[in-house]
Amino acid sequence: MNIAKNMEALFVSAAILVGATTIAVAAVPQSHAPVAAVAGEAAAATHMQTVVIVGKRLSAAEKAAL
Repeated sequence: MNIAKNMEALFVSAAILVGATTIAVAAVPQSHAPVAAVAGEAAAATHMQTVVIVGKRLSAAEKAAL
């Protein structure tokens, strides 16, 4: 019986959290929407660093020795 009460409390709190999040996201003014799009374009234009590791592959004999 106690588990059912806890599950009900978890469900109700999750529903409240989802509702509050929905209201908060819907309340963003339209004037802020283009700013987010420009920031996304700026982030896409930056160069991403990559790491290249160069090394020889082990032969079958070397793998067997390990």
